Amino acid sequence: MSYTLLTLVAIALTVAMDMKVLRTRLLTRKVFWTSYAIILFFQVITNWWLTSNLIVSYSEDFIIGARIAAAPIEDLGFGFALVTNVMALWVYWGRRGSFR
Repeated sequence: MSYTLLTLVAIALTVAMDMKVLRTRLLTRKVFWTSYAIILFFQVITNWWLTSNLIVSYSEDFIIGARIAAAPIEDLGFGFALVTNVMALWVYWGRRGSFR
């Protein structure tokens, strides 16, 4: 399975988790998108550093080929999925009183 396909699956599952399973609906909130913009800025810097210094490399056979700051665009999708799932679980567990 290609990195691109895995990214699309991760994004779809993340949207489903937020909207249907956990029902946190973070994706509908301005505060989420503001927070994500800040995280995205640092993700791009980190991805650039890791890929431009050849600490992480990707096979061109498994990505679209479009890059942002030397990293494949698919990395942004995985970053989105990771951040969104963590935040959605945090809100979900917080509502259930799991942090007391």
